[in-house]
Amino acid sequence: MSETRLSEPRRDRLRELLDAVLDENNVNLEQMAQGAYASPWHFTRQFGVGTGESPVALRRRVMLERAAWQLGNGVGVTDAAFGAGYSSVEGFGRAYARAYGYPPSATARTSSQNGRAHWLAAPNGVHFHPPMNLWLEDGTVPAGRHSGSEVVAHLVHHDLDDTRALLDIARELDDTEYERCRFPGLVVLEWDGPEESIGRVLGNLVWTKEIWLASMAGGDQPDRGGHDPESLFRRFDEVAPRWADAVRDIDRRGAWGDRLIDALCEPPQSFVLGGVVAHVLTFSAHRRQLVRHMLRAAGRSVDHGDPLDWHFSSAAFAPGPERTTP
Repeated sequence: MSETRLSEPRRDRLRELLDAVLDENNVNLEQMAQGAYASPWHFTRQFGVGTGESPVALRRRVMLERAAWQLGNGVGVTDAAFGAGYSSVEGFGRAYARAYGYPPSATARTSSQNGRAHWLAAPNGVHFHPPMNLWLEDGTVPAGRHSGSEVVAHLVHHDLDDTRALLDIARELDDTEYERCRFPGLVVLEWDGPEESIGRVLGNLVWTKEIWLASMAGGDQPDRGGHDPESLFRRFDEVAPRWADAVRDIDRRGAWGDRLIDALCEPPQSFVLGGVVAHVLTFSAHRRQLVRHMLRAAGRSVDHGDPLDWHFSSAAFAPGPERTTP
């Protein structure tokens, strides 16, 4: 083999495919395939074999990651939406909330300082890396295999969306209905006290995330505060994005088996992080159903809280006229 041939750069076909997908001018599958000099069918097949993800899904995810990073650095929601390829802020907001578990407006400015807080779960380790680069993680799940990350993400995001919806309905109640004792003597967990009213159950829904986040961060025990509807709604808007980011970070680091020494317990106790998330999700689901029973008793019409209905009701999982990116 000649010296000239040895010095020739090796062709990186996967890099070419990624470039075609993420080119700002390639907003649909046909344009992506043309950019890679392939038919749409052959392009999709090559890309799927190389990444374990469809071209459309990877582009949408990476663009949302870039938007999250931009929002964390002070870019406005409208600019981030159009930059991500959405033709309406509403469509962008739905897709963003589905991916991150909270709306674009709730993205914390400090998140941009948290390294890779904008990353979403990916089957291939390909992520947006600021300011305009990609990052490929080493040791990720090989193409064709899937971990439980997507299931956990769905459970966490459904929990947050559903809690927000119930808080919104509860805000419409008068004080009498909100504080009425519905289930006398009801105690879900003994250390949380009685949960006999809508207000008490909703209060513990929010409080649970606040107290566990404080434990995970090594902070002081937060003030429980009041459980009136407006206060709870404000507290939930503050804690929801932090909780979603914390679970995403556990998954990204593969830290499900890490142990937390909870100094807020007396005496301090050790908890596995995966168990903490499972605990929060389990009792949150139970409490959300309790609130539904109470709201029906108060004459309110509520759905079943089924994750299947939640999943299919969002435009984020279906093509719509508001999206220019397929």
